[in-house]
Amino acid sequence: MTIVRAANINDLDALTELLDGYRQFYQQPSDMQAAREFLNQRMGLGDSFILVSETSETTLTGFVQLYPGVSTVGLNARWTLNDLFVLPGCREKGTGRALMDAATQLARDHGVPRLILMTQVENERAQHLYESLGWQRNTAFYGYLLDVK
Repeated sequence: MTIVRAANINDLDALTELLDGYRQFYQQPSDMQAAREFLNQRMGLGDSFILVSETSETTLTGFVQLYPGVSTVGLNARWTLNDLFVLPGCREKGTGRALMDAATQLARDHGVPRLILMTQVENERAQHLYESLGWQRNTAFYGYLLDVK
C-alpha cells in the first residue's frame, strides 16, 4: 500500500537519493551532495511543497515537488508541479497516481485554483498518467527558455 505524506527533515537522506535518481533520469550527472544541499535549502526556506510516497515499511518510493506562484491575469495563486519521480521498481503500481492525487488535494486545501506542469516531449509514460488524471495539454501557449549565465 502506498502512503503519501509531506516530506520532513528526517527524510533528507532517502529524498536525496530520489532527487539524484530524478536528475539522472533527465541526463544530469549524479551529485548527491548538491542534491542534498538543494533539498535542505528548500526545506529550510519552505519555498516548495514536497510530498513523498512510502511503503508500509516506511521506505520512500517517490516524490512530487510543487512551487507556489501567482497569475497576474487570473489574480490568484497558480502552483507549478515541477517534479514527479517514482523509483523504477515502483512504477505501474499506482505510486505516481497517488502522488499526483495528493498534490492536487494539497492545492485544493490551499485554495489554489490551477496547477501547471511541463514535461519532456519524449516522456510519454508521464504524459499518459497526467492525461488519465484530467490534465490537459496546453496548446494556447509556447514555452520558452533562456539560460542566463
